[in-house]
Amino acid sequence: MRTLTTALCGALLASSAIGAPFLSLPIDCELGETCFLQNYVDTDPGPGTRDFTCGPLSYDGHKGTDFALPSIATMQAGVNVLASAGGVVVGTRDGMVDRAITNDTLASVEGRECGNGVAIDHGDGWVTQYCHMKQGSISVTKGQTVETGDTLGQVGLSGRTQFPHVHISVRHNGTVIDPFQPGANDTCGASDKTLWADPLAYSPGGLIALGFTTAIPSFDQVKSGQIAQTTLPPNAPALVLYAYGFGSRAGDRLDITINGPANRVVAQSVDLDKTQAQYFRAIGKRTPAGGWQPGTYTGTATLYRDQQPLDSQSLTLTVE
Repeated sequence: MRTLTTALCGALLASSAIGAPFLSLPIDCELGETCFLQNYVDTDPGPGTRDFTCGPLSYDGHKGTDFALPSIATMQAGVNVLASAGGVVVGTRDGMVDRAITNDTLASVEGRECGNGVAIDHGDGWVTQYCHMKQGSISVTKGQTVETGDTLGQVGLSGRTQFPHVHISVRHNGTVIDPFQPGANDTCGASDKTLWADPLAYSPGGLIALGFTTAIPSFDQVKSGQIAQTTLPPNAPALVLYAYGFGSRAGDRLDITINGPANRVVAQSVDLDKTQAQYFRAIGKRTPAGGWQPGTYTGTATLYRDQQPLDSQSLTLTVE
């Protein structure tokens, strides 16, 4: 049910901001399962970086919230971007190519960092903007009225981005508003009156995906989501397990293990020594004499922070 939320720019929440929309997810996915929150609004007014919890999941000057997909393959299959609230479309852009930005291509998106996108006016000075959408997918036009949950297009890789996601920014009278903490203050943590219709849990980092391969992959291969294998022959040249994660912090530890039908194949603890938006680590073993024993192999990765498990994933592979 739609109600009014309270939000005042530049002060603690104290009175009702007429017309402030409650927001639904801007992406058609299951948060924490088929998509994840990669970055939040940068709440540090200076050159530093902090998200609304005072954690590092942002970057300097970031003005929105990033809902990310686990792979390029998922993006290519098609995931819809949805209107977070009803309103009138006041701007669109389409036609920009989907490609991860590099230093060599950065100048090509100057002034168009949002990539393909849509802006919606919700009235009373409230506007949401949706960025980095897939080329050719924009399905609304300027002046069109949309309702909460209407499809605007699809998640893409256009503009200034290195991973497929939809960036949603919220503004009130031109001022950036963090939907997790709509009242400007210096405390760490979500406001008790966020703009989300259903409160969204904060994840300080975690695992995106695991995959079995026969060689150590490149990062681009991991991000593609197209190299993981579910079956291998006994004479496969090697057995490798990679773990793809986000939001690492210095001091984190990643335990990666491969267990075979009868015994452990390989295990390793990897120390993560710096804060990274995304990363991967891999372990493996060359084919033993006589080949791999037929049967089921289980790969497991567990991420630890402050000596406590933060996230864990497992998957299986069949040798036949």
